[in-house]
Amino acid sequence: MPSRSSICELCGSDDNVSVVELPVSDASEEQSIYLCANCNTQIESGDLDETHFNCLNDSMWSEIPAAKIMSYILWNRLGRQDMIEMMYLEEDELKLAEQAVNAEANKLVYRDANGVELKEGDSIVILKDLEVKGAGFTAKRGTTVTRIGLAPGDAGHVEGRVNGTKIFIKTEFIKKA
Repeated sequence: MPSRSSICELCGSDDNVSVVELPVSDASEEQSIYLCANCNTQIESGDLDETHFNCLNDSMWSEIPAAKIMSYILWNRLGRQDMIEMMYLEEDELKLAEQAVNAEANKLVYRDANGVELKEGDSIVILKDLEVKGAGFTAKRGTTVTRIGLAPGDAGHVEGRVNGTKIFIKTEFIKKA
């Protein structure tokens, strides 16, 4: 039997395997999983190829807790409640898997007027003239704002500097540059 670190614990591939912590983890080996480049890239991007992840049919029964937990998380992302209901997880495994799923569900996603996801540090372009209340100027359409910040707890706003003043801008009035 191959060593744990030489194959992907989801699909069995040996292509560029690396250790990855579960989304909710204490950084222990028990809460880490070995993933190939293909699985890891899809999990990180969130763009899951359901055909590729048919491998979860096997990994969900693994004796390795991290593989079962990741299978649970991925079945959830794929909307496969039927598969989740078939799984058996120990109480502590189920608790960790549900924490990860809940953390993902509560994660704020910031999107511009075109639906493109925004990240901290991105550059944006203002789509219409916006009067900046209390600052006495108008942020002009076409203005590029660099190194934006994401307003904590509010996916409808970003923050950035226009004319040297830090302002909050509604995401419906911006596009990613």
